[in-house]
Amino acid sequence: MENNNQIAIFKGKQIRKNIYQKEWWFSILDIIKVLTDSPQPKTYWAKMKERDKEMAEPFPFWEQLKMIAEDGKMRETDCANTEGLFRIIQSIPSPKAEPLKRWLARVGYERIQEIEDPELATKRTRILYKLKGYPQSWIEKRMRGIAIREELTDEWQKRGAQEQRDYEILTAEISKATFGITPKQYKKLKGLERENLRDHMDDFELIFTMLGERSTTEIHRNENSKGMNKLQEDAQIGGRIAGNAKKELEKKLGRSISTKKNFLSLKNRKRLR
Repeated sequence: MENNNQIAIFKGKQIRKNIYQKEWWFSILDIIKVLTDSPQPKTYWAKMKERDKEMAEPFPFWEQLKMIAEDGKMRETDCANTEGLFRIIQSIPSPKAEPLKRWLARVGYERIQEIEDPELATKRTRILYKLKGYPQSWIEKRMRGIAIREELTDEWQKRGAQEQRDYEILTAEISKATFGITPKQYKKLKGLERENLRDHMDDFELIFTMLGERSTTEIHRNENSKGMNKLQEDAQIGGRIAGNAKKELEKKLGRSISTKKNFLSLKNRKRLR
C-alpha cells in the first residue's frame, strides 16, 4: 500500500522517515545509529531520555509513529521532526553532526517546496523511477496508480476509516477480490520483503490494481458510504469488478495475470521495455 513512510540515505546508511503534520519526521534510533555507530542505539536513546529528565531544559518533542521495523512489520518508533533532531544532534559529540544537520535541512526544505508546489514531488518521483531503470510506459502507469490510490485514501479518511490499520484491511479486501490473495501474500509470491509491492508489478497487475481501487472510490461516492462495515463491502465489490475483468483476460490469454516476476533487477526491467 501507499503510505508516507520512506527510506532516506545518509552516507550509505538508511534513515526511516514519515510525513506527519505536513513535515518530515525521522527515526531517532536511525539518527543515533548514524551519529554514534552504536550497535545498540535503543540503549543510547534510553540513557539520553533518562538524562533529559534531570535537565533544566528538556527535549521539546518526540512522537511515536509507525515505521517498518527490521522484521518487516509496521511498529511504533520514536520520531522527531527536523527541529527536534537538531537538538538531539547537538547533544551527541560526533564528527558527523554538521554534515547530518546540513542533510536534514535540505530534506526538510524539499518537503516545504513540495507542499507549496505538489508537482515537484511528482517530478522527483518520476526521476527516481527513471534512474532506477523503469521504462517510461511503466512509470506513467505507476504515477497514475499513485494518484488513484491517494484519491481512494482521501475518501476512506472522510468516511470513517482510521489511518493505517483500517487502510490495510480495506486494501486487503480489494486485493483478495481482484487477485485472490492479500498484499502480504502477493509479496511472498514475488519473493519481496520490505520492498513496495507495486514497484514490482508489471503493466497488467498495475492496471487491475487501479481498476479495483478506482471502482471502489466511485462506489463510495455513489452510495455515500460511511463506516468500516460499508467501506469493506464496497472494497469487496470494487475488487470483484477488477477481478472479473482479470479473469476474462486470463481466459483469453490462457495464462495468469498474477506473476512471480518482479522489477528487482535492471535486467528484468529492460525485458519489459
